[in-house]
Amino acid sequence: MGKLYLCATPIGNLEDITYRVLRTLKEVDLIAAEDTRNSIKLLNHFDIKTPMTSYHEYNKIDKAKYLIEQMQEGKDIALITDAGTPGISDPGEELVAMCYEAGVEVTSLPGPAACITALTLSGLSTRRFAFEAFLPMDKKERKLILEELVTETRTMIIYEAPHRLMRTLEELFNTLGDRKATICRELTKRYETAFQTSLKSALEYYGENDPKGECVIVIEGRDPKEMQKEQQEEWEKLTIEEHMEIYEKQGVNRKEAMKLVAKDRGVTKRDIYQHLIQ
Repeated sequence: MGKLYLCATPIGNLEDITYRVLRTLKEVDLIAAEDTRNSIKLLNHFDIKTPMTSYHEYNKIDKAKYLIEQMQEGKDIALITDAGTPGISDPGEELVAMCYEAGVEVTSLPGPAACITALTLSGLSTRRFAFEAFLPMDKKERKLILEELVTETRTMIIYEAPHRLMRTLEELFNTLGDRKATICRELTKRYETAFQTSLKSALEYYGENDPKGECVIVIEGRDPKEMQKEQQEEWEKLTIEEHMEIYEKQGVNRKEAMKLVAKDRGVTKRDIYQHLIQ
């Protein structure tokens, strides 16, 4: 049986391709590319003659079945996206899942990824991060995702096209408030920039300067201590009896409810106990 090779390709600078990816693209029987018209430029640059076939969002299921049949017959196939790592914000994840179901071996050849490149350039916390890719176009789904991000404490990474950047920045500012942000554009290319700013300042800047090039917005996560303080203030608007009732209605026994109420309000369990017996 053949194997599926997930091959990361450059996001801008062709020198970022790895020797292993180049060798694999030359040795496999077939290359499945998100856009063959785009990928042929890469293959021609490195004199790779391997046949190509298209694999994209609109044929991802039917074409995946065909590709799996080919691998089950012994062919090795490389999957490449327009730029970056296959499976990250593209239909590659569907093919990988279907390969595992069919018992086809999958391996990933690491390389460029815009989200990681932007994160490391951002100057924001890199220890924990949430990758959102492009926000959904559907208004209800988009609103739901944005509301979820309000309480996100990890650094957030969002992709956006230049002609939609202002709209997205405005939605982020209106939903999240003014957060620190770094807007990265033209990553790895000649005019690469990492613009450290805030959502409000970015709106003002791009109101006067047309955005150019594909953008990655990296946004500071919510401060957990600030969230805890706000939540505590909300709990303190309730009487302790009302607070206890919330947990007890959920089936929590009285002893455990006192412990939870104490934690919510930033006091000791004894404080809650003393209040209740009085």
